[in-house]
Amino acid sequence: MATINLPRIIRIGGGALAELPAVLAQCGLSQPFVVTDRFLVDHGMVAQLEAVLHGAGIAPVIFADTVPDPTVAVVDMALAALREAGCDCVVGFGGGSPIDTAKAIAALALNPRPVQALKAPAVTDSPGLPILAVPTTAGTGSEATRFTVITDDATSEKMLCAGLAFLPTAAVVDYELTMGKPARLTADTGIDSLTHAIEAYVSRRANPFSDAMALSAMRLIAAHIRTACAEPGNRTAREAMMLGAHHAGIAFSNASVALVHGMSRPIGAFFHVPHGLSNAMLLPAVTAWSAPAALARYADCARAMDLCGAEVGDQAAVALLVQELAALNADLAVPTPASHGIGRETWERLVPEMARQALASGSPGNNPRVPEAAEIEALYAEVYG
Repeated sequence: MATINLPRIIRIGGGALAELPAVLAQCGLSQPFVVTDRFLVDHGMVAQLEAVLHGAGIAPVIFADTVPDPTVAVVDMALAALREAGCDCVVGFGGGSPIDTAKAIAALALNPRPVQALKAPAVTDSPGLPILAVPTTAGTGSEATRFTVITDDATSEKMLCAGLAFLPTAAVVDYELTMGKPARLTADTGIDSLTHAIEAYVSRRANPFSDAMALSAMRLIAAHIRTACAEPGNRTAREAMMLGAHHAGIAFSNASVALVHGMSRPIGAFFHVPHGLSNAMLLPAVTAWSAPAALARYADCARAMDLCGAEVGDQAAVALLVQELAALNADLAVPTPASHGIGRETWERLVPEMARQALASGSPGNNPRVPEAAEIEALYAEVYG
């Protein structure tokens, strides 16, 4: 038996941003606290959001000081601003970082405590302020998940926080907000989504519902990711990537991610590598290492990605999957940690702590092949390049 959790309202499609006032009204809300970032302010997207709200007579309060890999310090700052504003809901507008920040402050608004108290294995189900999520990248799927990730400034640990308090009440998913995004961002967020889908499908906590969402996401992303990167204005590719990211978010929220994510978070925390990029660095090697423990499941991934048909055996299908993941990294110019500029000495010194943090997150325990610390350290050494 599986327990499935979803946002109460999902409005999805081109132009869905215009529906945000109606969604607020549907939820009985009228005073949104918008969490976003300076990039979206500077590029006019926050003004676009404000125009939609002002047109409906809604005056939002804007907090635009989120940072990549949101930290406890930024969450505390945003929470103070939220309390001063006295708003009745939180709108996360942006990529994973603004939405994750929005989730954290919404959960803490009605039940103040240190951010560190939210870290897994704690489960935070008690509701906070309502969350409305409006993604501007086709990546994290955070608009549909019951997770957030916050970095502890003191320890450089990316803390996975889980529970229904982080599940948005409503998601407004408008692929037009991703149009024209640069190739690097499109690639990194796209591979992030693909990783969500694959890991949800092979997770020990997978279920028929999450399987359907994961397979749909793989089909959509595999068919369109290269086009979306090469042709930033291709509406068909952008729509498919946004839908794929959303389905992948639903999948992993209801089945959990696994070893790639467990190993990815410390790379982001210590070396400030964007989350999707660190996933991409790890995905081929971790897939190859994990596949013998779930050959049929990984073979299903290959078939969903149209790498082969049903007539191809599982072993050969998995080989094609690993080859494709490596080819995708090559085609999308995904660097190794070494070519990204991370020094070998620093990497090797931090590998034991990264392995410890990866295991502590709990995600590797969902993997088909559950690693020991030494095996995670060996995988870090392999992917360094």
